[in-house]
Amino acid sequence: MSEALEDDPRFRQAVVLFNAGQWYACHDGLEELWHETLGPDRPVLQGMLQIAVAHLHLERGNERGATVLLGEGVGRLANSGPEALGLDLDHLRQVSTARLRCLQAGGDPSGLPLPSLRPQA
Repeated sequence: MSEALEDDPRFRQAVVLFNAGQWYACHDGLEELWHETLGPDRPVLQGMLQIAVAHLHLERGNERGATVLLGEGVGRLANSGPEALGLDLDHLRQVSTARLRCLQAGGDPSGLPLPSLRPQA
């Protein structure tokens, strides 16, 4: 199930787009996969999707929307193990949580690292 998803060229392309900060294009790819996926990979994809869309909101100046979606995305990933879909989800959660806390405190997260989808070690 997740091995097939990891091998799907659409998933690999979505990871590349996520890491390039091409949030809208990444959203399109992840959303298509999310609609097709069942089981434990589905909430992981949804969390990644919500984090990508949160950053699209940030680019457009919608800090409230970004805060809500970052919170939801981190929450979706909370029940996943440290690794899923061949990715280091702990890293994604940590970076996203730091950006979320900054937004919740009324700060500007632009000085913090952007989230990335890194391969599991």
